[in-house]
Amino acid sequence: MARARFSPGEISGRPGANLNKAIAAFAAVQGKATNKLDQELWDSLVSMSADPVIVDYTISDADTRGPFVEKIPNKMESMKDLPHLSYTSAKEELAEKFHMSPELLSALNPGEKFGVAGHVIVVANVATKPLAGKVNRMEVDKTKQELRAFDDSGKLLAYYPVTAGSEEKPAPSGTLKVTVVKKNPTYRYNPAYAFKGVRTTKPFTIKPGPNNPVGVVWIGLTGEGYGIHGTPEPGKVGKTQSHGCVRLTNWDALQLASGVGKGISVDFIGEQNQTESRHRQLSTSNR
Repeated sequence: MARARFSPGEISGRPGANLNKAIAAFAAVQGKATNKLDQELWDSLVSMSADPVIVDYTISDADTRGPFVEKIPNKMESMKDLPHLSYTSAKEELAEKFHMSPELLSALNPGEKFGVAGHVIVVANVATKPLAGKVNRMEVDKTKQELRAFDDSGKLLAYYPVTAGSEEKPAPSGTLKVTVVKKNPTYRYNPAYAFKGVRTTKPFTIKPGPNNPVGVVWIGLTGEGYGIHGTPEPGKVGKTQSHGCVRLTNWDALQLASGVGKGISVDFIGEQNQTESRHRQLSTSNR
């Protein structure tokens, strides 16, 4: 699905809501109304890429070099004191590099610690190419928690699962415009946001890195504090709340940013998913 530009988010090796949504989005383009991967849809996917699903990969020196952070603090205020928001381990870095959950990476490589360069491991054979064209318009469905990117002819370039807003802080409505695209952004907290669990009354800045609250990409939008961005917790995309922004996995955010420029319209449709928001209150989130 991901190689066809219909992202399931983090690849866990298990069925789930994000995979079902990706299948449904792909099926819709094929003129079908289903979220089940039948033989016809499978044949369509294979026609786009017959490459193996998993491949061998040799761990490199760069994969194990770091620097790594021993632990990412739970509280946002404590993150501001870290020199960088890097990965916590080579395992986390490799899992994200291949769009996988750490659990799936371990399951495919029993006994592997992932800390030694030269070891050969099995990983998902993911696509890392940029989008096939420039994005002319984006659409965020707040009800279904999905983002679609279209070119200037109206053709769908890519589909992504997202976390968009919450009951406490809904995502915006109407049409916003992209104002900036930044890779490896810092994160500046404004006390006016009044995020739940953040007690400081003074602004602070968190250094860049994949475990930064907005991940490795920030696509700023018109409207105070709104943006489309990555996340330090890819497994929670579509399953936890956000503070009004649109959150993707880091790799999906990078791919999307490859085709996005200033001035692009972002249409927010649907109603805030209240049922999922109440369910998500069982979890915590960054932004």
